[in-house]
Amino acid sequence: MDKIDSALLQKSGLIQQKQKEYYALRLHAVAGDFTPAQLKKVIEVSERFGKGQIHLSTRQGIDIHFVHQTRIAEAINELQSAGVKMGVNGPRIRIVTGCPGNATCKFGIIETKEIARELDLRYFGKETPYKFKMAVTGCPNNCAKASENDIGVMGGIEPEWVKEQCIDCGLCEKTCPSKAIIKLNENYVHDSERCINCSRCTSSCPTGAWQPKKTGYILWLGGTMGKFPRIATKVPVLIETKVELYEHTSRVIEYYRANGRKKERFGYMMERIGVSAVINDILNDM
Repeated sequence: MDKIDSALLQKSGLIQQKQKEYYALRLHAVAGDFTPAQLKKVIEVSERFGKGQIHLSTRQGIDIHFVHQTRIAEAINELQSAGVKMGVNGPRIRIVTGCPGNATCKFGIIETKEIARELDLRYFGKETPYKFKMAVTGCPNNCAKASENDIGVMGGIEPEWVKEQCIDCGLCEKTCPSKAIIKLNENYVHDSERCINCSRCTSSCPTGAWQPKKTGYILWLGGTMGKFPRIATKVPVLIETKVELYEHTSRVIEYYRANGRKKERFGYMMERIGVSAVINDILNDM
């Protein structure tokens, strides 16, 4: 492989370095997961075809630097022999990032890895008006930075108070980070407008007086970093099933493809059309 055109660069996850004739190989990962065998192969390829330099990217992938353009095809074949695929660049859907979720995290509300894998299977590499990024985070602690992505999936709950089980310890009111719980006369009252759906009340209550009325998924739309950062807009709906979640994500991507301009990020498209109008269109089309 002596000369590489720009279209191939973007589609195959190759990054041209400032050093003439050298490239970085951007590898595909889902929620930052690799097997030990894959990591061993990455090390082998970086030492054999590069300079032994491996970079962990901000999107939980791996970049192998200093691969000469004449050795790219051979290096990619070696990676693929261990099930390591290439990432992508350019105007298309990138790798999905994610936190460990409720499989191992005591704060996790949802299982994240399965959702990340499904989103990756459905959308990875598909063309969009500009780059498009997704993240799955287990709870409003937001470790996977759902609010910095074009689509962010966040686990959340809608709590309810069971008076008969309450011992009036006041712990819920003290620990609620958004001050959404107050004691009014003999009752604890939940303010849904202030609530961030974090499950702190249900996880900290010693008697189970606070319980999840609903558990589901919160969508954040239009987040982006870069030169002009935009924090994503929270969609004011708690999605209760994975079927509905995937229907919503498909609708978001279809809407962006239909209305986005070339090299216009999804969040900036939302601002141009009107944030409320975009969200209403997406929700009402379901």
